Amino acid sequence: MADPEGRAALSRTARIDLLVVADMVKPKSRVLDVGCGDGTLLRLLAEERGVDARGIELSQHGVNDCVAKGLSVVQGDADTDLADYPDDAFDYVILSQTLQATRQPRKVLEHMLRIGRHAIVSFPNFGHWRIRAQIAFKGQMPVTDSLAVAWYETPNIHLCTIRDFIDFCAAEGIVIERAIAIDRLGGSSAIRSYRHANLFGEQGLFQLSRR
Repeated sequence: MADPEGRAALSRTARIDLLVVADMVKPKSRVLDVGCGDGTLLRLLAEERGVDARGIELSQHGVNDCVAKGLSVVQGDADTDLADYPDDAFDYVILSQTLQATRQPRKVLEHMLRIGRHAIVSFPNFGHWRIRAQIAFKGQMPVTDSLAVAWYETPNIHLCTIRDFIDFCAAEGIVIERAIAIDRLGGSSAIRSYRHANLFGEQGLFQLSRR
């Protein structure tokens, strides 16, 4: 595991949800990071957890960044390419801040839970009070830290709330093993009441498994 000074340095550059995700993953696991971006989480997992870390990333720029860091990443699309992975190929399949940008989120989650023993998903919570306030008082689509792009440029096509996601998991028979809300200051807490988390959590982060 990385030393405290090393983790502190990473904490200054990595998103807080990635640090929380890293704490969820058991050492020496097999991990697939879907939509891995520049490989920040993969590097964190490799250094802190000693995992067998693989990634899939849509953008060629992101793939190049990862390969330059010595990470095992291929170019691919979560909506289409997860179908090519065999059952139970990984211990964890991670989708961080990407679910809302997929065309078929249900299918993506089905494949994640098929090819991994656990799925870890994080997403911006559209039920956060700041988002509600911008819609209610300004009458405009919100722009926040977690939804930082204007409506005409955003890649997000399936926004949801923490409550929506909990209801979805119940309807689909997906087991929620851990549920965490992350506030805008970077604090994280276990979700015990979806009403409170839905109002004050800027991001939702869930560890899932199939029945």
